Amino acid sequence: MIIYIMTGLVILMIGYVFGCFSTGYIVGKMNGMDIRSTGSGNIGTTNALRSLGAKAGALTFVGDLMKTFVPTLAVKFGYCNYMGYDADLTYLFTLCAGLGVVLGHNFPATLHFKGGKGIAVSAAVIIVSTLDAVFIGIGFAIFITVVALTRYVSLGSLIVVWYIPIFSAIHYRESGCFPAILIISLLFTALAYIKHSANIKRLLNGTENKLGAKKGAAQ
Repeated sequence: MIIYIMTGLVILMIGYVFGCFSTGYIVGKMNGMDIRSTGSGNIGTTNALRSLGAKAGALTFVGDLMKTFVPTLAVKFGYCNYMGYDADLTYLFTLCAGLGVVLGHNFPATLHFKGGKGIAVSAAVIIVSTLDAVFIGIGFAIFITVVALTRYVSLGSLIVVWYIPIFSAIHYRESGCFPAILIISLLFTALAYIKHSANIKRLLNGTENKLGAKKGAAQ
């Protein structure tokens, strides 16, 4: 048990290092701007899109996906496969790597712990950890539909981040690792809600900016 806890912590720290690669900040600097000083002040995809345009938003999104794919795929198909871990442990350690990336993205030591809101990286974790085309497709469709109907990116994000604990509960509830899996799964959701606290207040007050607005709070 102790060795598994230590392994999970090491994997989480490796994920954190990858998460500290702040794509939005780098893209902003490439465009002669500190993205933290414009729009919502966030380094995520939506602020890059609103502040710098579609190309910058796309680069930020792809970069955030890639910095998540590398450690999670390496853990799932490299380390766990090499060690011969079963599906339950493999899923648990993949989530640990993904959680580390989210923590690094949200609280990067390289930017004085002021980062993004972790939605794109959480989506990448969903993709790698589940590898379920139907499940992923439904989640993507829900996100697109909510954003298209309401133009609130934050609302779509707050719905989709429940996908990790939902998938865990459906597929791993009989696992001996389920308590640890559920806790880590819920941390993804909790972190997203914490980072979106201001957005939630504006949604409740009807003052949240919509996609397409020149300024607003975004991920």
